[in-house]
Amino acid sequence: MTGKLKNEFSELINIVPVVGINLKINFMTDPIADYLTRLRNAIKANHRVVEIPASNLKKEITRILHEQGYILNYKFIQDGPQGTIKIALKYDPVNKVNSIKKLIRVSTPGLRQYTGFKDMPRVLNGLGIAILSTSKGVMTNKQAIAEKVGGEVLCYVY
Repeated sequence: MTGKLKNEFSELINIVPVVGINLKINFMTDPIADYLTRLRNAIKANHRVVEIPASNLKKEITRILHEQGYILNYKFIQDGPQGTIKIALKYDPVNKVNSIKKLIRVSTPGLRQYTGFKDMPRVLNGLGIAILSTSKGVMTNKQAIAEKVGGEVLCYVY
């Protein structure tokens, strides 16, 4: 090759993009941790309402939080295949403090935490609740003791 042709050829090589494109596909490994983090972030930002992608387990946790008085209200919205959960957070009218002080994820996909009904965890000496996934459904630690059933400890709420 002559010098001029060689320069044009090397310039062409530099212009052509590389075919091997690195695509990153994001997928969630722990949807319950994502649920709790969205609640935590909404509380810290003093939001009144938070929207969370729905699943049956998240719906049950939301139902328990409402029954125990940690959230004001909730609504399941069917839009698309998954749907969303709209949660109205509960604040004290006098001093504007949220009723949820802490949300702690206990069992993770990498380290599952199980308990029997005799070894049930007490959260904040009985002032908080532990949410468990049992063979009889999702319930609090107090309900699990009453039904004498153990299961996976999902999270602590107080």
